[in-house]
Amino acid sequence: MSWADIYPWRSPAPGEPVIRQIYEQVRAAIVEAALKPGQRLPSSRDFAGRLGVARASVVAAYDLLLAEGYAIGRPGSGTYVSGDLSGVAELRPAPAPSRSDPPPLPERARDLDELQFPPPQSDPRLFATGRTLLDARAQDAWGRSARRALRTLDAVHFGYSDPRGERGLRAAIADYLRAARGVVCEPDQVIVTAGAQHAVDIAARVLLKPGDRVWMEDPGYPATRHALLASQADVFHAPVDRSGLVVAAGVEAAPDAKVAFVTPSHQYPLGVTLSMGRRMELLAWARAARAWIVEDDYASEFRYSGPPLESLQGLDGGERVIYVGTLNKALFPGLRMGYAVVPKALSLAFANARQLMDRQPPTLTQAIVLDFMRDGQFAAHIRRRRIAYKAQRDALADALEARLGHLLEVDRPDQGMTLIAYLKDGRSDLAVEAMAQAGGVSVRAISRLYHQAPPAQGLMLGFSGFPARTMDAGVARLAKALEGLPPPS
Repeated sequence: MSWADIYPWRSPAPGEPVIRQIYEQVRAAIVEAALKPGQRLPSSRDFAGRLGVARASVVAAYDLLLAEGYAIGRPGSGTYVSGDLSGVAELRPAPAPSRSDPPPLPERARDLDELQFPPPQSDPRLFATGRTLLDARAQDAWGRSARRALRTLDAVHFGYSDPRGERGLRAAIADYLRAARGVVCEPDQVIVTAGAQHAVDIAARVLLKPGDRVWMEDPGYPATRHALLASQADVFHAPVDRSGLVVAAGVEAAPDAKVAFVTPSHQYPLGVTLSMGRRMELLAWARAARAWIVEDDYASEFRYSGPPLESLQGLDGGERVIYVGTLNKALFPGLRMGYAVVPKALSLAFANARQLMDRQPPTLTQAIVLDFMRDGQFAAHIRRRRIAYKAQRDALADALEARLGHLLEVDRPDQGMTLIAYLKDGRSDLAVEAMAQAGGVSVRAISRLYHQAPPAQGLMLGFSGFPARTMDAGVARLAKALEGLPPPS
């Protein structure tokens, strides 16, 4: 099909020559690149019927286009936009001059311009964050699930469906979370989202009104901060130490906060785990302040030593904790699927907010994920990835310590998909980041993620997206960048 078949052609207006109007309309579509070289124009018979004119008028207009080189005829096939339009660009009308100065750039737009997200999955640079690996077994199983889902398409895939997600998938997610993370939930409490950040954004919309005080970690995930700023919340950045969020600092500075946004299993970006004492302290504050907690458990699947601490939601019994997770890191980022487990009192509000944002999650993708989980492939994939990611983590940490131990202090995390290497000699992590990027290595400076606490100088490196055998070469590139920087004076 050619775009000419759906172009909004207009019937000629009375008073002007019909042939000229048809000619100018087609010529404008070509000049403005709405119709590309090589695309077929409507047949003269069809075009005449659509415009409500005599076929001879269309033929005459086409003859003018052929004569001027805008179109070419192919015997037995039809009329096509010319493949050589080298002179057309000069005929394109100049843009109309601006009548007034554009409005000033909104402050929120400037804030969003400064956001830095992980590079795309196709970025070849080593140590990029947010990347995953699927082995051949998982890819084959995913293909089988996709084929089965396509063979069983039914009415639900061709219309509107539950904004919370399909009940079968929500039940499977609830079963998984009860078994793996001790989450207390029923399927009706699960909201399928496009990922953890989508769930956090919904939580901010539902739980906050302008001026409400909230806690978030310092350093913390910048996208969460911007979601809170978009809600016009008053953000208190609570410091983080080796035991996680310093709850006492939050209680002292903002005891009346409405919500605390935390990453207790693998703090972003430092990778520390919120201790059990701090967990109980946080829940006690929430009960006393009648506040909510948003628990972003974004990398909970990948624990490498010992059992994970019980989720805040499980410890609380599901009364005041919104539990957030993602399948994008458990499987692959292009999947675009996560979930929120919400207290029953909030389930309708979350479902309605999700519906306002984009109506519903894609039903076909849900069907594939459900088949993948029911077939046992999800659990098997997680088991294999834990082993592989642990080997990748160790290969990266070993290479960093062997080659750069005199410059870096490597923090080998018990969980997650990234590690932190702290700079020992006072070099700027921002300068190292820039040098490393230029040398083909993607590391992220953590100092920019601090807001009120004194910033540490360190580098966040992703290991989950790269085989263990590649780590030595990547560290060699990083060493070249680091050693190329002059030592601080």
